[in-house]
Amino acid sequence: MRKLIFPTLATLIALAILLNLGFWQLNRLAWKEALIDRVKAGVASSPISAPGPAAWDALTEDDDYRHVEVRGVFQEGSAFYYTALTDPVGTIGGPGLMVYAPFKSDEGWTVFINRGFLPQGLDGDRRAEALDLPEGEITLTGLLRLSEEPNWTTPEPDKNDLIWFARDTASMAELLEVETTGLAPYSVDLDAAFTPVAGLPQAGETIVRFKNDHLGYALTWFGLAATLVGVYLTWAAGVIWPRRRTDST
Repeated sequence: MRKLIFPTLATLIALAILLNLGFWQLNRLAWKEALIDRVKAGVASSPISAPGPAAWDALTEDDDYRHVEVRGVFQEGSAFYYTALTDPVGTIGGPGLMVYAPFKSDEGWTVFINRGFLPQGLDGDRRAEALDLPEGEITLTGLLRLSEEPNWTTPEPDKNDLIWFARDTASMAELLEVETTGLAPYSVDLDAAFTPVAGLPQAGETIVRFKNDHLGYALTWFGLAATLVGVYLTWAAGVIWPRRRTDST
C-alpha cells in the first residue's frame, strides 16, 4: 500500500487542478452568455445620453455596446481603423477602413464618431465624397465602444495615411491635433440609419459577435479528469491485486 501514497497524492492534486479548470470554464461560459445577452439588449434598446466627463471614471466593460445619443457638431479631420467585414449588415464587405471623426458635443466635450465603413481600393473622388462631414448641429445615435489600448502584438499606426489597428482614440486625437482634454474614453459607432444617401461610409457595422468556446474547453478539462481517474484506477488495481493473489497462496 505504501507504493500508492505518492501516486495517489499526485493524482488527487492533478485531479483538483483539472476540475478547477473545468469549473472555471463553466463560470466563463456563464459570463460570456450574460455578456451576449446584455449586448443584444443594449443594441435593441432606446438610446440614452452619452456619458459626460463626470461619468468617465466609472465606465466599465458593462457600458460597452450601450445605445447612446449625443448632440453636437463634427470637427475637421478623419482617422481610420483597419478592419474586415466578413458578415456586413450593409451591402459592402471585405477589407477596408472604419472612418473616425472628432465630434464636439453641445456640452463642450469631444468624442470620436465611427461614421462607418469604406471598402479597400475606393477611387479618389468617391473617397473624398464619403469623407465630407455633415455640417451644422446634429443629433447622433449609436453604440458606445470603449477605446482600446494597443498591446505588444498591435501594429504601429500608419501615421502617413492615418490608419490605426486598434480603437486608440487618444492616439487619433493627438495625431489629428484634437484637444485631448475633455476627450471621451470611448467612441460611438453610428447606427445604420446614418449611412449617407450615396452609401458611404456604410454605418451600422459594429461587430457584436463573440467567440464562445468555453463549454468545449470545460468538457475537455472534465474529460482529462475522467481519463486521469481511469488511468489511476487501472494502475492501482495492478499494484494491489497481484499482492492479494500472492498473499492467498
